[in-house]
Amino acid sequence: MLRFDPFTELDALSRYLQGADRTTSASGPRFMPMDLSKVDDHYLLTADLPGVDPGSIDVSVDNGVLTVSAHRTARVSEDNAQWLATERFSGTYRRQLSLGEGIDPARITAQYANGVLNVTIPMAEVAKPRRIEVDHLDGAREISAASG
Repeated sequence: MLRFDPFTELDALSRYLQGADRTTSASGPRFMPMDLSKVDDHYLLTADLPGVDPGSIDVSVDNGVLTVSAHRTARVSEDNAQWLATERFSGTYRRQLSLGEGIDPARITAQYANGVLNVTIPMAEVAKPRRIEVDHLDGAREISAASG
């Protein structure tokens, strides 16, 4: 199972709104929108990362924490350009999720296409639901064993 810590995102957003962490080329919140779902025997994390440098995307697992980071390079400003709006963030995106006990970190995979990062997080074999076979005992033998 995955555990999401909303306070990490709230802290980052409040730092941004208070003016900390801002750069002259950045505007807009510094977080990557993502969806997380459970599909059969794995979790699927889908993160929007439009315009990031594909080589900058890093997905890692350390001590049960999945970290996704990426970087979007700032646009080169033309000397004669007069900006009317600058809403596209440039800089580093980073998200972290705590992984539960039932995850197989060695089998996590990631694919990036069309500005979307898909991370497949498989459940460990021991954590997968399974059917337990029930042995049926003969009633007479069960009673005599219990009375003896």
